[in-house]
Amino acid sequence: MKILVCISKTPDTTAKIAFTDNNTKFAQDGVQWIINPYDEWYALVRAIELKEKDAGTIIHLVTAGAADAEPIIRKALALGGDEAIRINTDSHDSYYIAAQIAEVAKQGGYDLVFTGKETIDYNGSSIGGMVAELLNLPYVSLATKFELNGTTATITREIEGGEEVCEVSLPVAVSCQKGMAEARIPNMRGIMAARTKPLKVVEPAAIDALTSIVSFELPPAKAGVKLVSPDTPEELVRLLHEEAKII
Repeated sequence: MKILVCISKTPDTTAKIAFTDNNTKFAQDGVQWIINPYDEWYALVRAIELKEKDAGTIIHLVTAGAADAEPIIRKALALGGDEAIRINTDSHDSYYIAAQIAEVAKQGGYDLVFTGKETIDYNGSSIGGMVAELLNLPYVSLATKFELNGTTATITREIEGGEEVCEVSLPVAVSCQKGMAEARIPNMRGIMAARTKPLKVVEPAAIDALTSIVSFELPPAKAGVKLVSPDTPEELVRLLHEEAKII
């Protein structure tokens, strides 16, 4: 079995957010970059668990990014990926990225395509569905459990107010979230092995992006807290009505 795991580079959650070039680009100076947690903790680790049950399983990693994404993909290799592919492009257009990944996947003949449910920087939650459509594959989103019996996958996914259990034949694309697996830390053996594992760089396919970033904005600063004495409930009512405008 061949599994393709999509990997994205994202800022650490503690990174200070700022913008440059008239608020059209994210300021990268001093930012600590990490593997998108949904890709690492759930998609990649679940793929590794499947490989541990079936030694014949091969895990390929794919990312779309410039050369500065290679340390991130090497960490993913250290966790347990067998081979990595970096698409040499830098775009924030979801369709463009999905189409590039789909081009790679078409050549690989993969049984499973795993993505995280979303990236923690843009929270678009769109790549998995578009990749599935471009590959003409069934798609199950927001998966919390994934079990495989031969070529049939049983997938539990989160829905409004509960859970849904789906059964689907391979090949299939799945977006993964909390519950799919437990996070792992690369060990020294994996880190050393990752240095020599194949990391192939491919040029992007001729695909037009459909969107462009006009500007970024930070959320407005939070206002200070107003304290109202318990002896003046009428003042609380006035504030809720005139300032908060919720009554």
